[in-house]
Amino acid sequence: QIATDEINSSAFEVDMNNFGLKMGDKVVVKVKHKDGCTPVVLNPEVLKPKSTFDIVKQSISGDGTYTWVTTNETGELPFIVEQKRWNKWVKVGEVMGVGKPGENTYSFKVTPHSGENTFRVKQVDLTKRARFSESVKYIDPSAVIITWSPEKPKDEIVFNANTLYEIYDQYGNIVKRGYANKIDVSALKKDMYYLNYDNKTGETFIKR
Repeated sequence: QIATDEINSSAFEVDMNNFGLKMGDKVVVKVKHKDGCTPVVLNPEVLKPKSTFDIVKQSISGDGTYTWVTTNETGELPFIVEQKRWNKWVKVGEVMGVGKPGENTYSFKVTPHSGENTFRVKQVDLTKRARFSESVKYIDPSAVIITWSPEKPKDEIVFNANTLYEIYDQYGNIVKRGYANKIDVSALKKDMYYLNYDNKTGETFIKR
């Protein structure tokens, strides 16, 4: 559609109310202009999706599938799946939102640690403010308690099963992170390091 707003001025407004748009509709604005007269859009954020979702219900099934049902979405934004690990929220996945106001159902297969797990989803829109779901708890009875060795590794740290992990130095800098049953530490300089893994936080080892 072509806007009928007055445009023969140095600044003008396009009234989007004239187009009968519904919340969540995709909008592309094209402005034709002469050379040397490049327009500046003063408030492009009004066309960006906003995080307005409400959670109707959420649960985690026995096989570790996290399912949540939303309403009141008003734009396509990713849902970030977070897990409470090591005294902080850690991103473990992402699912793209539908962006429509009716009921929308999403699912994500989580990777639990031993003991009680806590998960949630969040969205962040152009305002940079995050909108969160309530947290949901889950215990996987088949999850093994993770152990590791040696205490003074030279080349690698070995776990008894796959686990998420982080290694950080004495200054708090993350030097390794991932998901595996072993960590190659051969390139780390000789020093003391802190290891987060499974649901354990801040265990130390000496790289030799």
